[in-house]
Amino acid sequence: MTVKLRSDRSRWLALYVLCVGMLMIVLDTTIVNVALPSIQNDLHFTDSGLTWVVNSYLIAFGGLLLLAGRVGDLFGRRRVFLTGLVVFTAASLLCGVAQSQEMLVAARFVQGVGGAMTSAVILSMIVTMFPEPQDQAKAIGIYAFVASAGGAVGLLAGGVLTQSINWHWIFFVNVPVGIATVTAARRLLDADRRPEARSGADVLGAVLVASALMLAVYTIVKPAAEHGWTAPLTLILIAFSVILLAAFLVRQATAANPLMPLRIFRTRALVAANAIQMLSTVGMFGMFFLGALYLQRVRGYDSLQIGLAFLPVTILMGGLSVRYSARLTARFGARALLIAGLAVIAAGLVFFAQAPSDSAYLPNILPPMVLLGIGAGIAFPSLMTLAMSDTAPQDAGIASGLLSTTAQVGGALGLAVLATVSASRSTHLAATGTAAADALTGGYHLAFWIGAALTGVAIGIAVTALRGRQTAAEQPVKLDAVELIAAN
Repeated sequence: MTVKLRSDRSRWLALYVLCVGMLMIVLDTTIVNVALPSIQNDLHFTDSGLTWVVNSYLIAFGGLLLLAGRVGDLFGRRRVFLTGLVVFTAASLLCGVAQSQEMLVAARFVQGVGGAMTSAVILSMIVTMFPEPQDQAKAIGIYAFVASAGGAVGLLAGGVLTQSINWHWIFFVNVPVGIATVTAARRLLDADRRPEARSGADVLGAVLVASALMLAVYTIVKPAAEHGWTAPLTLILIAFSVILLAAFLVRQATAANPLMPLRIFRTRALVAANAIQMLSTVGMFGMFFLGALYLQRVRGYDSLQIGLAFLPVTILMGGLSVRYSARLTARFGARALLIAGLAVIAAGLVFFAQAPSDSAYLPNILPPMVLLGIGAGIAFPSLMTLAMSDTAPQDAGIASGLLSTTAQVGGALGLAVLATVSASRSTHLAATGTAAADALTGGYHLAFWIGAALTGVAIGIAVTALRGRQTAAEQPVKLDAVELIAAN
């Protein structure tokens, strides 16, 4: 019994180490956004040049997630996780000491490489460590909270660090945390070298998929955003990206040891979950990014006030994901919770789309924040549980990387579309004589309506594609009062 308790304690400690690693990555996505004006003033970036502080990270991160997940399957997820943490931490130090535009952009690209390696294998490691359905649901709930709510925490932390010290510290703070996480991970995570590694990795496939995804992300964040989706350069780059992706799929069908075995697409739950992930993250990305702009540009909030405004989302995500997701999954099933959570997210986006330009926080902003926090806290743990439920152990890494890829690339694509549509709508309203604040608000409203509609499509996929199948992770379990009390 003592050995079993110690083993359980080690597993949960290992989970917390993995989640701290994930939190570093997620925080970095939004913490930088708050500091961009200070970075621009200090290093004298132009408006177009400043976008590369974000885009260089996103290109490396989104382009390498899938590759990193498969490398974890082949050569060991612990090894990939630790290597990614070391790379991310070292790059954070370089970002912090950067005194030139070129150094900061290059270090951000390296940060993206480390972030992709770290985050791509975490979910697969969690599934391996917690094979029992109830423990797995609880562990995934904790991970989902960190992955989803970290963005709101980043807004708050970025505001505090930038206003109280300077922008360099949004990167320096990663260094001690990274060192401590690497040290703890080396002690708590078991090695898992895979026998497949002996037969060699699919180098050509790796080059093709990394090139396709990085080119796609680059096209989204640069030519499409600056010149439009119908511009010749945008269309040419999209065509090249599609050709590279098609070549990758052909390679996977013929390679002896493929980077991404096409058999994983026979798993209906995984395919449906990735489609749902891609659609639902558009609304959440839009809420964090465009919602922050609405509060800043229309309501006049400063960086710290924006972070505080989003705090209810973080608290509710944490409370539901960490404390209640496992019991709710056991009681109602992952599929039912996913559908309910997505419906609440859609309702929150619709509510946000009603906020006027002269809104007050309590009646107009707090309710959608509450709805979005509740919906995400219910939906995303269930989505991850369903995605990994029928995946073979040897494919867990690539499944985890694929899920992260659809979230990041889908979110980036969706956000680019929402931002473009929002700006066009605002410009049109301003041209017709609408007041500036009302024109901006009208553009944000349209973006939130689109996000709600895409979430509705995700609900339709969950209702139809996941119907009629209940794995161990989905099967509701009736708990009596004694079991519910014990679960607390």
